[in-house]
Amino acid sequence: MTEAELKKHLEAAEKSPKLIAGAVSGLKPDVLGYKPSPDKWCILEILAHLADSEIIMAYRIRQMLADKEPTIAPIDQDAWARNLGYMQEVPAELVASYGLNRYANLRLLRRINTADLDKGAFHPELNRKLTVAEMVERMAAHGPNHLAQIEKLKKEAGKK
Repeated sequence: MTEAELKKHLEAAEKSPKLIAGAVSGLKPDVLGYKPSPDKWCILEILAHLADSEIIMAYRIRQMLADKEPTIAPIDQDAWARNLGYMQEVPAELVASYGLNRYANLRLLRRINTADLDKGAFHPELNRKLTVAEMVERMAAHGPNHLAQIEKLKKEAGKK
């Protein structure tokens, strides 16, 4: 990944919290909790996932940059949604957590050099090294993916 590509990904990642906040601002509880099926997430669960994912990314990136030969602990995101009380969360607090942790991650990533992008950690589920560069790419894509889900759920909830 070049310096220009890194900058582009970080700029994209910076936009997500504001776009997510705008997309969910003022939504009523029935829209926030609308599930298209029992095994799919609602908007509230997506917000909690985004907040938790940013904490996970923060830890993983720091492991990759600071530790010698780290191994990533896999997570089961559906188990987190089921077992961590996602449906009892406060939407505004989730949006704030997501935004603040994303800001901290971006501040760190703007301090690294391009050689740091090759650092990584072994990911047991992938059975290979996952690099900081890949984490940056994932960070840039994660918010837009969930923003599209949120917009789709808002439309579906409005039809009910």
